[in-house]
Amino acid sequence: MKLHLFEDNLSDGQRVAFGETIARAIYVTAGEVTVDGKVHAYDEGFVANGPVTLVAGVEGASIWRWDLSDTPPQTPPQNSARKLSGEIPAHLAGDGSFLRLDSVSFPPSGTAMLHTHQGPGIRCLREGGIRIDTDGMSTSFGPGGAWFEAGPLPVFAQADHTIQSRFIRAMVLPDALRGKSSIHYENEEDRAKPKSQTYRNFGEIGLSL
Repeated sequence: MKLHLFEDNLSDGQRVAFGETIARAIYVTAGEVTVDGKVHAYDEGFVANGPVTLVAGVEGASIWRWDLSDTPPQTPPQNSARKLSGEIPAHLAGDGSFLRLDSVSFPPSGTAMLHTHQGPGIRCLREGGIRIDTDGMSTSFGPGGAWFEAGPLPVFAQADHTIQSRFIRAMVLPDALRGKSSIHYENEEDRAKPKSQTYRNFGEIGLSL
């Protein structure tokens, strides 16, 4: 099973149908979309399973779409591109797991101290800049840059020193973490320190096999 991140650009009033999937997360980067009569505006996100039909607003729309699937992804023919894919481990690829869509914000010079997560996910930077240090490598990302974190591998994150930074992420986690943080700080002295990052949860949905 893999998690895939796509970027889709819709023209004004365009209707797009996305097919079967185990679970799906969508974040609106520009404009607005309507799904089953509900409007999702700029900087909003939602989760779903099964087919989803979106109708773009009068100014069109752009979205980031995470699809969790055990078959190769079918990219629609319109303006759509796959940004990144990542493997989901077998112990999370079924009942007892869920997909979460949230955002993580940092003030200037904010950090996420050395940490792990209880599940994998794909992040995509919305604004600012961030450096990710993991597995002996250091990689910097600007807006639109995407990266995969497997979960158990320790990560340190350093945000831009001059402006606020924020990324949107979709993660697969065990059900025990519904509504709870997935982060674990590796160094005991860091656990009681004030944390610079803040979170916004867009939704969680169980895996539909």
